[in-house]
Amino acid sequence: MDVRTVGVEEELLLVEPETGQARAVSGAVLRGTETYAGGEERMGTELQREQLEIDTRPCSSLDELGREVRRRRLAAAKAARAAGAEIIALATSPLPVSPSMTPDSRYRWMAREYQLTAEENLTCGCHVHVGISSDEEGVAILDRIRHWLPPLLALSANSPFWQGRDTGYASYREQVWSRWPSAGPTAVFGSAQAYHEMVHTMVSSGALLDEGMIYFHARLSRHYPTVEIRIADVCLEGDDAVLLAALVRALVETAARQWRAGGPPSPARAELLRLATWRASRSGLAGVLVHPETQLVAPAEAVLRALVGHVTAALDDAGELTTVQHLLNDLLARRNGAEQQRAVHRRRAELSDVVAHAIDRTAGPRVSAPFG
Repeated sequence: MDVRTVGVEEELLLVEPETGQARAVSGAVLRGTETYAGGEERMGTELQREQLEIDTRPCSSLDELGREVRRRRLAAAKAARAAGAEIIALATSPLPVSPSMTPDSRYRWMAREYQLTAEENLTCGCHVHVGISSDEEGVAILDRIRHWLPPLLALSANSPFWQGRDTGYASYREQVWSRWPSAGPTAVFGSAQAYHEMVHTMVSSGALLDEGMIYFHARLSRHYPTVEIRIADVCLEGDDAVLLAALVRALVETAARQWRAGGPPSPARAELLRLATWRASRSGLAGVLVHPETQLVAPAEAVLRALVGHVTAALDDAGELTTVQHLLNDLLARRNGAEQQRAVHRRRAELSDVVAHAIDRTAGPRVSAPFG
């Protein structure tokens, strides 16, 4: 069968190698892009100068995507080292930081309008793009995947520390990010027209600068024929980014099939989805989650297994079921970024050691089964 293309955007932190403190050197790092990214511009700035964004090409296979993720991370690491910094795939800085905003007219508007919300927002996510045939199909997909998005946050949770302390959350990034007025889960749209009318109304309210500030957990991309799932933390391990992308693509394909067969959207209310998101942010993989099919609490592993069960047909048709099962088993045995960070901190008691661990894990090769 023809498989949908999938691509990943990862936001990374730039840190001082010796101390682990965040460094505002994104401009200097980008000047090395020509050398370390093979002349291909797939790095960019973000809201804060302590961040860097890297993008993969649209990929058809998980093997291709895995190579792309590793290649982009390695290129970013080399460019960062040339500027005297390191990259880490953590969704918040473990050490205290006073972020420095990127000098851009768009970001200056956001700083004036949102004040402390913008000033403090040094967070890193992972955005997965999956190809669609039309906006109508895309909105039908958004309406049918809403209740399965919180488990993806739990899987990727990688931000337990904020300003030098343990927050008690697996993904504190989600708590910080939810301060934006357009962030979070959505109700059912019902049609592409209704989606675009909502976006137009939100921007026209004056509370948002433009469509780029539509920060739904999942949205239509402004620039590509894709749906963009934005709920996840950036993953510490490259393998986990591939697992996340595989599950997202399978969710999209499953939803599209449901739509074509006349299946209704998820009836879950946005209020309950917000609660499920909070639960995923709080617990990650270390506790219970809200089960998307029952709306009752269940162990995190059981919910992730149910997610794989929900998309098994799409994974099997793409030849990816065995690979995804392996990657999920590996994640559950190794644990996600939040639990790895806490484990390092328990052993060493220094947050700088958490950063050192992340430097080693971000761009280094993984020893695991092949993706394809």
